[in-house]
Amino acid sequence: MDPTPLQLGFELVSVGLLALLLVVVTLWQSFEIVDAYEKKTLTVFGEYRKLLEPGINLIPPFVSRTYPFDMRTQTLDVPRQEAITRDNSPVTADAVVYIKVMDAKKAFLEVDDYKKAVSNLAQTTLRAVLGDMELDDTLNKRQEINAKIRKELDEPTDEWGIRVESVEVREVNPSKDVQQAMEQQTSAERRRRAMILEAQGERRSAVEQAEGDKQSNIIRAQGEKQSQILEAQGDAISTVLRARSAESMGERAIIERGMETLEEIGKGESTTFVLPQELTSLVGRYGKALSGSDVQEMEGLDGKEFDADTRKMLGLDDIDEILGQIEESAEMNVEELEKEAEAVKAGDAGASIRSADEVIQEMDDEEAAAEVETDTEVETEN
Repeated sequence: MDPTPLQLGFELVSVGLLALLLVVVTLWQSFEIVDAYEKKTLTVFGEYRKLLEPGINLIPPFVSRTYPFDMRTQTLDVPRQEAITRDNSPVTADAVVYIKVMDAKKAFLEVDDYKKAVSNLAQTTLRAVLGDMELDDTLNKRQEINAKIRKELDEPTDEWGIRVESVEVREVNPSKDVQQAMEQQTSAERRRRAMILEAQGERRSAVEQAEGDKQSNIIRAQGEKQSQILEAQGDAISTVLRARSAESMGERAIIERGMETLEEIGKGESTTFVLPQELTSLVGRYGKALSGSDVQEMEGLDGKEFDADTRKMLGLDDIDEILGQIEESAEMNVEELEKEAEAVKAGDAGASIRSADEVIQEMDDEEAAAEVETDTEVETEN
């Protein structure tokens, strides 16, 4: 049996299978599936042709290549970087950069590896920004550091079709020596604040105590002043009452002296006598008080009440008013009362109350004048 037909059939089957396999591979190479969050760049024989949109795309088989680009926001970790601040303090910091591919063609043609490029650019920018700041600013002004890094990254990344959406510095740590110094400074600051608060508390306590003592002294002084005012007012009123009583007793002595004078006049030979009106009034009132006679048109002396002249002489009608003035001590003029009392004691001629000696002296002068006048009349009649 000749093997040639069998070999020929086997070769035909092999060729057919190869042709079918070639067709399948060709069809497979002719379609490119792009995910919804991607875009792919297409090159044919190494030449850039176009961007493949999400879905199924036809491409030249065997001579085409595609490069995917994730169009979502991507996160890049910036490794920990060491930097020297403006005040020569070493610090370390790391950050996170959020980027998004805005133009896949630029990201493919303008930069080799956009992720690596952005990461390296972020590292150098982070060191530069920290080097331009003071240590305290690097620890306290995180938002300012983030804004500066993002501003520095915007211009070069725009040429790569990349947009930097955000930059976040995670940690900024000074060296161990600086950390120890800062801890000591913080501890000293807290002790200082504690001492200040304690001193302020003691000062406030002393001020409150001094204020309380001051108020207590003021109240005590006001009480002593009030007591002295009331005591002075009492002494002044007592002096006035004693002076008025002395005037009343002086008037009684005048009446008695007048009676003795009348007795002396009665022993004389003359039948005509001239008496002062004040003496006759006093004698009449004194006689009425002693006998209850109706020599003058006036009521008899009541044993329970003083007449108007006596009450006025003794100042009984003014007692209630004076006592009421004592209760209103703040409105009383103590100096005037004291001056009045001193005037009464000293016998001042301008005082409203006269002493008994003055009244008696005045009556003696009037009596002497009356005797002269009587002798003149007797001589005339003879």
